[in-house]
Amino acid sequence: MALAAGTEALIPTADRLILLSEQLGDSASRRTERLRDFRFAEELPLEPNPLYRKYGYFAGVDLSALDLTRTGPPVAIPAPLPGAVQIVHDVAGTRLHLPPELRSLGVEVTSSDLPTAAEPLPEDRLSALAQALVNRSYRLTVPDGLPTPLRVQEISVVSEPGQSLSVDRQIRVGTASQVLFTEEVFSRPAGTVQRFLGSATQWDLGLEAKAVHLTVHAPDPGVVSIYRRRARAGDRARLAWIYAGLGGFRTKIRNRTSLDGSGAAVDDLQTFFGAGEQSYDSAIDMTHVGTDTHGRSITRGVFRDQARGMSRGLVRIEANARKTVSFISEHAMLLSKGARSDTIPILEILCRDVKATHSTSVAPVDPERVFYLESRGHPTSSAIRMIGEGFLAYVLEHAPIASLRDLLYPTLSRRWDGEAIAWGPQDFPLLPELSVVGTEADPEWRFDAKMR
Repeated sequence: MALAAGTEALIPTADRLILLSEQLGDSASRRTERLRDFRFAEELPLEPNPLYRKYGYFAGVDLSALDLTRTGPPVAIPAPLPGAVQIVHDVAGTRLHLPPELRSLGVEVTSSDLPTAAEPLPEDRLSALAQALVNRSYRLTVPDGLPTPLRVQEISVVSEPGQSLSVDRQIRVGTASQVLFTEEVFSRPAGTVQRFLGSATQWDLGLEAKAVHLTVHAPDPGVVSIYRRRARAGDRARLAWIYAGLGGFRTKIRNRTSLDGSGAAVDDLQTFFGAGEQSYDSAIDMTHVGTDTHGRSITRGVFRDQARGMSRGLVRIEANARKTVSFISEHAMLLSKGARSDTIPILEILCRDVKATHSTSVAPVDPERVFYLESRGHPTSSAIRMIGEGFLAYVLEHAPIASLRDLLYPTLSRRWDGEAIAWGPQDFPLLPELSVVGTEADPEWRFDAKMR
């Protein structure tokens, strides 16, 4: 079904959506929500803000052949990490491993038939489509005062032609509890028909709660992805969003964080490596409501070939948000004449007693740095690669996960070499053991124990 004239996206028909609703056994109210969201998908523009429409790169999106009711055999998965919650989404459904000791402490993972978390009313066409197509949903509840940090590993594998996988998760972290959540997205090449991945997240952080949400996005070039994430941080709560964009065809990310409580803090760290025809569209919305809140957003992208990137960040400081400290940084490096990126930082400051700054740039690789490395015996291609990898590493070194740069380097290296990161029955490109620690940029970021 083609959308309105002049747009660049195709979506399935409403008949297929009704079949999906029947397959999932939706209640009448849930089916009504799906159809409402689908109407939004038919009517809304790809970009609701006319100021940014010329920057969107969604040409070539054709989801009209999606098979919304497709099922198949489950993909092979590795054994769960010791003491961790493991959640796996694939064409066969969702598999959950919740250790009995965590269940006895009050950790709960329940299926959810609630309205989708991240966008109560969708604002753009593809976000509305992601809401309408939700076929995996759950709620994770972490009780107050959990004695040890909780490790949650979620794995999404898009493996079949025309597959649609749209996940909705709601996570509540109780007072003084700590969570490390990894969202790892992979695929297996599946012909020329595009596939769809939707990911919606709602974090609710209680008093002095800490959470790290690390996303590793590494599907093949046949996957269109929409990420919609929201978070609310209470008094002295702390949240780190970390995103490593390494694959896919068209990817849209929307992060919205509200620092409601006094002393709340958020780090929003994003890296993108774009090659071939890839494009990334990222928007960060950070709202300071409480007093003495801290926000930091650092985004860096490296783009080559015909890849495209767009990052925009909005920091809003409300009238009563005294003693706010907020910083937004958006930078991109272009490695070819065909690559393009746009960076747009915005500050809205309604309170005087604050400190808010921003920086931005889009530029080719510095020829003087290339020459310096060439003079030390490195070939030009090797010199450019070293500079680009170091450019992205700057963000990862600010993340509160020990040696994250080294952990992600094998995946980045394979992408740089043009290799696929395919999910296989024996080769699982998953993250190894992780530890949340302080960084040179912020030595106070530390959990109490190592998390696997």
